[in-house]
Amino acid sequence: MKIIAHIHTDFPDKFGIPRQSGLVKELKGEIIFEPEYRNPEAVRGLERFSHIWLLWQFSENRKEHWSATVKPPRLGGKKRVGVFASRSPYRPNGIGLSCVRLESIRTDEKQGTVLCVSGADLMDGTPVYDIKPYIPMSDCRPEATEGYTEETRLHRLKVDFPDELLGIYPEEKRSAILGVLAEDPRPAYVQDEERVYGLRFAGYDVKFRVVEDVVRVCGVERLLQKGGRSMLVSKKDIVVY
Repeated sequence: MKIIAHIHTDFPDKFGIPRQSGLVKELKGEIIFEPEYRNPEAVRGLERFSHIWLLWQFSENRKEHWSATVKPPRLGGKKRVGVFASRSPYRPNGIGLSCVRLESIRTDEKQGTVLCVSGADLMDGTPVYDIKPYIPMSDCRPEATEGYTEETRLHRLKVDFPDELLGIYPEEKRSAILGVLAEDPRPAYVQDEERVYGLRFAGYDVKFRVVEDVVRVCGVERLLQKGGRSMLVSKKDIVVY
């Protein structure tokens, strides 16, 4: 299969990305087509659809062998289910599927047609294999059963993000980072209330602990882009609460 595009988001790392698309609607992304696919005719009529499907590659997973069973994080990282009964990234073929909202389509002088989307659960630079319109008549199944995901879909945390730290973020990014933290980005098998985590999002590294069911943000560190990677700047640019 050929890569037709890459998506650009505020996640330089895998850590913190919501486990499914649409859980944090405020997350924004832009899909940039490869030069071969920048013909505007290729998206003619797409503007009439509110949502689209993205077929993409788990490009950062490095695992040569696949396992018949996996441990879904929302089941505590201990209970195993079949790999084909999960959406684990560790699969025989590293293919992901996401439904995102199509906010707009714009034309860029250098990049050609750009799709602006929201609710994406993809890391910055993720390769996209295909794009298809979401069709409610065939794609929506209200009678569908949820399997084990019914047990975990309401898991959300409260977020204590002090105003002086949240204010460091541009206003248009604040709802998104709050939503990401509320989805509990920790590995399910780690429940250490003293551990400080770092979540890189939209140019900053957010430091936090989780005490009971509350995310307590304790610091924000500005990141510097260097050589295509996000790096921490000097300690003088760290704001700690």
